[in-house]
Amino acid sequence: MSVSKSLTYTRYLKIDELLSLQQCKSDPEEHDETLFIIIHQTYELWFRQILHEFKLLRQELSAGRTWTSIRTLRRILTIMKTLVGQIDILETMTPLSFNMFRKFLDSSSGFQSVQFREMEIICGLRYPLMTEAHHDNEPALKIIRSRMEEQTLWEAFIAYLQRQGHPAITPKRVNEHGLLFEASPHNQQVLIEVMHNDPESSLLSELFVDFDEGLQEWRYRHVKMVERTIGTKKGTGGSDGVTYLRKTTNNAIFPDLWAIRAHI
Repeated sequence: MSVSKSLTYTRYLKIDELLSLQQCKSDPEEHDETLFIIIHQTYELWFRQILHEFKLLRQELSAGRTWTSIRTLRRILTIMKTLVGQIDILETMTPLSFNMFRKFLDSSSGFQSVQFREMEIICGLRYPLMTEAHHDNEPALKIIRSRMEEQTLWEAFIAYLQRQGHPAITPKRVNEHGLLFEASPHNQQVLIEVMHNDPESSLLSELFVDFDEGLQEWRYRHVKMVERTIGTKKGTGGSDGVTYLRKTTNNAIFPDLWAIRAHI
């Protein structure tokens, strides 16, 4: 009769498997490659958690549940701060240290992160690179195209406002390059009324601004980190590197919430 092993910390978290995943490509092995791998693997874990929270957030918003939406958004914001903080760790690696193993990365690139593309898609962004970076990866393309059919955060927030009795209009998906939605003067007026007369929905809308700002902050810190590490060199995956990344900074994903600042 076999005796089942009790569940331990190591088995539950699969620590042995986890610690076997940091496999350096440099030969001889460069010290800082381990840091590079761990940072990016950790990013992917946090991306997974954010996508998990996005799912709950959209459900709660569409159902008109304010406080669970607020709680979920606050968790996402805290994770975003952690993502930004990890750049501080990565910046302890000098350009010389990175260049010692960069050639071993071949064509691998952060541009190929499927989960980050999923996050951008749910945030309402669309651009050709989302599919072009995975033209030879059909499973990734299937995931990306499926995400494009899902409800975005902004659509979920508008549905929330409608459930609260506000006459917000569901935005139309009109753009294929950049943000899906055009700014809406009508919805901006609705949001101004929300700010004045609906404290709970107003708090929620400000958390959306916090998230938008947090995403922009991460993009800025990321581009500056890349710039100080490789300068104007091409990215490892053949991308334009810093030149491309600069184009993604300061692009709001909730422009209506920013536009009303001048009218409140």
